[in-house]
Amino acid sequence: MSGARGKAAIRRASFGKADGRDVTLFTLTNENGLVLKAMTYGAIVTELHVPDAAGRASDIVLGFDDLASYLAKSPYFGATAGRLGNRIRDGKFALAGRHYALATNDGPHHLHGGNRGFDKDVWDAETFETADGPSIRFSYVSKDGEEGYPGTLTAHSTYTLTN
Repeated sequence: MSGARGKAAIRRASFGKADGRDVTLFTLTNENGLVLKAMTYGAIVTELHVPDAAGRASDIVLGFDDLASYLAKSPYFGATAGRLGNRIRDGKFALAGRHYALATNDGPHHLHGGNRGFDKDVWDAETFETADGPSIRFSYVSKDGEEGYPGTLTAHSTYTLTN
């Protein structure tokens, strides 16, 4: 990577399969040569290359080079956590007088959306150019009852690599 100025670009490449679904890796490059890589599995940011004081670009994101490592290790590197980005004690809560029991995946507690939080699902994605730079919008529908949560929720996560 040179960090050289140029035309903004969006590239896509196959990154493997998860749960029988194709996983796509997107590479966004802005006019200043900054590079962001994100994939449809977990709406995970896998790389972000930025220049140091001398202009040499380096990846500043913790992550893996292949999908298999994300599937096997799942340390939440660069992931979109959900439905909740934290813990729920004992995996239980009440809402509007109704009690809910969630999947427990951190001892007796619920962590980052449960056994199959948003970080472990394949999201839909669309790319587009904006006046600010290249952009990708990930979308995921969490169905009523998923990991014990009530109600259907549509989540969106948009990354724009501004110029």
